[in-house]
Amino acid sequence: MNVSSLPSVVDRSKVSHPEMANAVRFLAIDAVEQAKSGHPGMPMGMADVATVLFSQFLKFDPADPAWPDRDRFVLSAGHGSMLLYALLHLTGYPAMTLDQLTRFRQWGSITPGHPEVGHTPGVETTTGPLGQGLATAVGMALAERLMNARFGDDLVDHFTYVIAGDGCLMEGLSHEAISLAGHLRLNRLIVLFDDNEISIDGATSLSCSDDQLERFAAAGWSVSRIDGHDPCAIAPAIEGAKMSDRPSFIACRTVIGFGAPNRQGSEKAHGAPLGPDEVVKTRAALDWPYPPFEIPGHVAATWREAGQRGRDARRGWIERARRTSGGERSPFHDALNRKLPGAYAEAMRRLRERFAAERPKLATRQASQQVIDAIAPAVPNLLGGSADLTHSNLTKARTQRPVGRHDLRGDYLHYGVREHAMAAAMNGIALHGGFIPYGGTFLAFSDYSRPAIRLAALMRVRVIHVMTHDSIGLGEDGPTHQPVEHLAALRAIPNLLVLRPADAIETAEAWDCALRAETSPSIICLSRQAVPAFRDASAPANFVALGAYVVAEPEGPRDVTLIATGSEVSIALEAATALAGEGIRAAVISAPCFELFRGQSRDYQRKVLGDAPRVGVEAAIEGDWPRWLGDDGAFVGMTGFGASAPAEVLYREFGIIADAVAQAARQLIARKRV
Repeated sequence: MNVSSLPSVVDRSKVSHPEMANAVRFLAIDAVEQAKSGHPGMPMGMADVATVLFSQFLKFDPADPAWPDRDRFVLSAGHGSMLLYALLHLTGYPAMTLDQLTRFRQWGSITPGHPEVGHTPGVETTTGPLGQGLATAVGMALAERLMNARFGDDLVDHFTYVIAGDGCLMEGLSHEAISLAGHLRLNRLIVLFDDNEISIDGATSLSCSDDQLERFAAAGWSVSRIDGHDPCAIAPAIEGAKMSDRPSFIACRTVIGFGAPNRQGSEKAHGAPLGPDEVVKTRAALDWPYPPFEIPGHVAATWREAGQRGRDARRGWIERARRTSGGERSPFHDALNRKLPGAYAEAMRRLRERFAAERPKLATRQASQQVIDAIAPAVPNLLGGSADLTHSNLTKARTQRPVGRHDLRGDYLHYGVREHAMAAAMNGIALHGGFIPYGGTFLAFSDYSRPAIRLAALMRVRVIHVMTHDSIGLGEDGPTHQPVEHLAALRAIPNLLVLRPADAIETAEAWDCALRAETSPSIICLSRQAVPAFRDASAPANFVALGAYVVAEPEGPRDVTLIATGSEVSIALEAATALAGEGIRAAVISAPCFELFRGQSRDYQRKVLGDAPRVGVEAAIEGDWPRWLGDDGAFVGMTGFGASAPAEVLYREFGIIADAVAQAARQLIARKRV
């Protein structure tokens, strides 16, 4: 193992462990005090654990925060962000200057209230919503093992460490995540539990009596309990965890607000500054006579030395990567650079041509399966999965192999009924690098995944959610499974592509948009019922990438414009044909992605929407439609929940049919003439 070459201990002949840990504590105390907001208790309590981890075990190099084979550190208890910022400053991350610490939680700083990936060098994932960091770390650890199985120890050989708190473990997401990690035996995942027995309301005993060690052991983890303030206990526990054949959970019994005479061990230390008097007393109690933000030179030098421990390991990795044979190096670097391989474009072109020639009448979920079948061999770093709905979502390509604890060379994950963990783990996989993850469930179950989807949008990661059974068109399963508000709810999330294709070619183009969206997650919403083909592929352009486009333009000026998405585009086309028989000139617009359409120029939007009255058609609630329909527009869709019946009956009974669309158009035209 290459990690064995990493120096494990910094020479501390002149600096004690308490001095190093107190440097972390007081940077956190002083920053929170200056900001007049923040959470000092957790950094004070976990400073000893973090000091041992960063000075003796964590493999990193501040000179290259994105070094691919670095260990990942995830602060799942993100409210304790000053713990991480202090460590980044002390170990020498160039961007994390003392000035940044003094500007904690201020506009324009890189020290926000909760860690944000992409905003702060050295932060691996955005945390704050409790449990998300832990579940995201499962994805990182999984990606490391999958990459290691493909490329070996010389290129991929690192650990994922997590600091999690009581709140992280109370969140239901944690159950899904630890179960998945234990099942897959992700032995490079080590969780350090801040076991301080305090939450915001007070003692955790107010609301929770779980035995966390038994809980994790039952999920297949290696578990241990230590004194979180004893470095002689912390180091052996981490060393033992690194040798385990399972993921490891180390419960570190700590005192929140350690060292604050009147606040430690109390919820009062959790989420507010200590206050000037208590800070003075804490300095005295911990024998730290230095002014705010001042670190004595000998302590600072020792911390900087700790930050240099990984320099030689990184240089060695670079040299090994250079020596790797061309046949292995190219796929490895292709996977890491997040670009689609050259073979992808040709595979997609051939598929679009086949769809154009065959004009298949398919459910868009079936079309999606054919897309996956076509592109999977051309995109070896495509990593699929489903939350126990593979045969409904149709997310597995013929060439894909399942991932299992004994076979990590596969490329398809059976996530089980764990939608939230699947979404969070995919975030971690994407953040780790090396794969383009996608996962399937029903659109109605996006509610289970929503917190992780929102974080994906905030973090700007390429994660693809394949969500089938996208309307009342799923039929007999009824309103519990029929999504009516979900499109509107998902469209409300910034930087999220909600794609609802209307036929096979649009489905291929929706996949192309999702795969090329390197800084946005995507939701591909797919029908259970068959839809007719209406597009050809004579033009090489991806029309879905425009967000909305003209499908049918009448001769002469428009009398009305019909705008639809997904399976309702065919209804709009049928209505336009009926109106044409009455001499009414109706244009039809397919609008598969509102987010992409918003990104087009005003001139293009005006050209597509036109000046005539507009009717929107979608088997969902109205949501954001008025933006595109205008004050005088009409919407044909759902106004409440669905029902249990065959799809065609539901569309008729809820009035989402061509006759209703045509009648809405007639009424708008009549109103305009008055």
